[in-house]
Formats: sequence, C-alpha cells, structure tokens
Amino acid sequence: MSDNPSFVLKGILDVEIQQKPIPEIDPNEVLVEVKKTGICGSDVHFLVHGRIGDFVVEKPMVLGHEAAGVVSKVGSKVTNVKVGDRVAMEPGATCRKCEACKEGRYQLCPDVIFAATPPTDGTLARYYRLPSDLAYPLPPNLSLEDGAMMEPLSVAVHAVSNLGALRSNQSVAVFGCGPVGLLCMAVAKALGASRVIAVDIVPSRLEFAKAYAATDTFLPPPMEKDESRVEFSMRNAQVMKEKLGIADRGPQAIDLVLDASGAEVSIQTGIRIVKSGGTYVQVGMGNPNVNIDMFAVICKELVLKGSFRYGPGDYPLAIALAASGKVDVKPLVSHRFPFTQAREAFETTRNGKSLDGKGVIKAIISGPDVDINEA
Repeated sequence: MSDNPSFVLKGILDVEIQQKPIPEIDPNEVLVEVKKTGICGSDVHFLVHGRIGDFVVEKPMVLGHEAAGVVSKVGSKVTNVKVGDRVAMEPGATCRKCEACKEGRYQLCPDVIFAATPPTDGTLARYYRLPSDLAYPLPPNLSLEDGAMMEPLSVAVHAVSNLGALRSNQSVAVFGCGPVGLLCMAVAKALGASRVIAVDIVPSRLEFAKAYAATDTFLPPPMEKDESRVEFSMRNAQVMKEKLGIADRGPQAIDLVLDASGAEVSIQTGIRIVKSGGTYVQVGMGNPNVNIDMFAVICKELVLKGSFRYGPGDYPLAIALAASGKVDVKPLVSHRFPFTQAREAFETTRNGKSLDGKGVIKAIISGPDVDINEA
C-alpha cells in the first residue's frame, strides 16, 4: 500500500479520515505498518476538550499512541529489527542528550516527541515512524493486539515496580478500576503482592477487578448531604479500614497506594489509608488542584510520587510479564473496531458503553484494511 489514511482530530469533536504523506525515516528509524491501536483516555480528552493541561491542539493532529504493528522499512543503521518483525511501539522519542535522559529518566525529557501529544501526529494511520530501539519485537505467543496493550501495561509497570518499588508479600490498594488501574493490580499480583485491594464507585467494575487481579474490593459509601469532600474522605477512609481490617502498621497495613482515578476524594482517602512510612503514587489525572492532608503526609513520613508515562526498562518488563503469562491483557479488550469506524470507537469509549449496553474497558481500532479479528 502506498497510501497513508489517518484518523485526524481537526478540532473539538471534529474528526475525519484523511490521506497523509508516508513518513520518511532517518538511518536509525523504522517505518511501522500499524495494525492495532488502543484508545486511551487522553485521546478522548483531546477529542472533547482540545487540550490536556498545557498541551493544546492548535492544528490538525492524528490521534492514537497505544500501538503495535509490523516493520515495513528500516533505516540504513538499524540492526535490532528487520522488515516483517511484529513489534510493540513505545510512542515517545526523546532527545537522549538532556540531563533527564542521561540520568535514565527519559520520560522527563523536555523535548520528548510523543505520539498524539500536540503538535505530534499519533499512530492511528497506516504508517508511523519511530526510533528503532523503541520498536520492541513481540514474542510468538503475543498477538499484535497484545502488543498494543503493552503501552498501558508499561504505565502500570512504571507506577508499581519502578516508582512504587513493590516487593513480594506487600499489600497494595488501587483506586480506579479503569484499564490502568486494573493493570496496576495485575502487575502488583504478578510481582508477589499478598493483598491487592480494588476501589471504585461502580459495582460492575469491582466485580471485574475481583475476577481479574484483586483479592479484595471496596465500594465507597455515598456522600451525605452537605458533606464536604474532606469530611467524606475521612469517613470513607475509616469505613474502608473497618470493613477490610486495614491497620496503620504491621502486617494488616497497606504498603503502597496507587490512584488511577484522579478523583480528589480518592487521593484524600488513599493518603489516609496508606501505612506510616508507606508510599503513595499518583497515576491518574483529574482536577490538577486538590486538597490533601499535609499533616498526614508529614506525620506518617509518606513518600508521595507522581507517575508520568514510563521509562527505561518498563516496556521490556511489560512484555516479559505478558509473555510469561503472569499478566493477561486479553480480558481487558472489550471492544474492537475497524479503522473505518474509528469515530464510533471514540464515541463508544467516551460514553463508557456500546449501543448494546456493554461497558467499555479498552477499545482497539485495527489499522487501515486490517481485519478486527487479525492477530
């Protein structure tokens, strides 16, 4: 195929399939024929709001960044992959020269070129170019759909293993049972967590989490009339401790809390239930300005960390966990769409369910002319 159909965001709630030039590659780059792309919450946010924080869509942009495909062309200096290889695509190319890159924290590179982050085009096209070392060969037992799921799985690996430094036999609580929250639970379980608590306000999501990776679930009580968020989170934390037997110290304490919801009350509750000396990792993004109990942070000497995308070693560990069967990403793919129905895929994800009422966990869009059932 010599054409490059691409799913383009032209403005708020304004998308269409357009022809784009096939990218030219440098000697150290590869051209990948994209076969599968997952829809991320950030893609939907750009569609609905036209921006995320300081990242503003000011000109038409191709969406998508959770992707896998087949190498179509390699640069003259590429040695790690060859034409025809099936690869997971890490969608952020960094400068490799700045302080962050040299320190091994390339996710903090100020000059990162990240797919579907303005002004960079994303992966919902026939072809996408990227540095060859960001194209990770997939083991034979992983499908291309699995390959696309390596991106959100790497987010979870970064949060749980890298930043959370989870060790075997520790306890974890995860707020938010969306794809990233579920994958955080799966990674924690794979790394030997003795207890994995799932927290969400939707009972069906908690049911899925329990069947998937959680050992315990917690459904917060409803807010009372005239109750502030701070008051609610204090009550919520107490109810959670009582119902699940959570202690502030000792074997019944929570070593690591991860919030994948971005909800203020979840953040407040998480800080209150994590043990003294414990670690709290913020993965989800909601309102950027929230109230937290700094007294609890200080008196419990908590370690608070923000988790941004993924860094060195996260993609390889994600692939290893999936290939070994320690993390199964297949159950999370709830909906599949052909490229020609990309608009419908975004609407379904935005609505949280398809027309038949089935709830969305992860929707996958196949590449142009790729069958939705193609592995």
